[in-house]
Amino acid sequence: MKIIPLSEGSFTVAASKGFLPFDPDTDHLEERPKGSLLVEIQPFVLITSRDIILLDAGLGLKGKEGIADIHRNLMAAGIAPGEVTRVLVSHLHKDHAGGLTMEDGITGIRHPAFAQAVYYINKRELEYAFAQNGKSYHAADFASLTGSDQLITIDGSGTIEGYIRYELTGGHCPYHQVFWVEEEEKVFFGGDIAPQISQMKNRFIANYDYDGRLSMELRGQFAEKGKREGWIFLFYHDTRLPFARLDRE
Repeated sequence: MKIIPLSEGSFTVAASKGFLPFDPDTDHLEERPKGSLLVEIQPFVLITSRDIILLDAGLGLKGKEGIADIHRNLMAAGIAPGEVTRVLVSHLHKDHAGGLTMEDGITGIRHPAFAQAVYYINKRELEYAFAQNGKSYHAADFASLTGSDQLITIDGSGTIEGYIRYELTGGHCPYHQVFWVEEEEKVFFGGDIAPQISQMKNRFIANYDYDGRLSMELRGQFAEKGKREGWIFLFYHDTRLPFARLDRE
């Protein structure tokens, strides 16, 4: 299995929920609004013997040439967007779902960004995201998937093709889910339950989580089990370390 981070760069996010680009060489966190968090926006691609799997889809931003960041990063890794076979979605906050669909430059109609892929989204998360359309959720990012034969809604815990496992966790948002992909190695994608390695090593309650205490407990449980079993953790928001095993000490 090959793991490819698809970083869209570093950003700060404050109470407004806006994501402002951050260049560590020229920008200073103390000059941003009080309470701003510094995060990476970093989807991942896993290349297995059976699939090319995308894990979450970034902000949906486009560069000057009009190409979406998620597409440009895939192509830089030698992968055409049409080669992606599965898109696994932890939750539908705009920094994870912005690149799920793309707007046609001529018609203005949005369509799935990965024409040959099957999308896996929690059924209740989809319903909740439409109901909460606003700062954290942008319904336009995923509305064109509904009714599409490319969308499979899932719930609870289960498996996909025998080697991908998913589990509903809640915590960061009510219907957040996590994934394991196991082929020779066991790779764990915890979305915003396991966003940065520092959060896996320290117990704290984050005020941006829907249920901070549950998120804290889940991080501890996943960290301990991952250490024992040698999981590779994918960190969507870590500005320094895209993926790693946790120390077993």
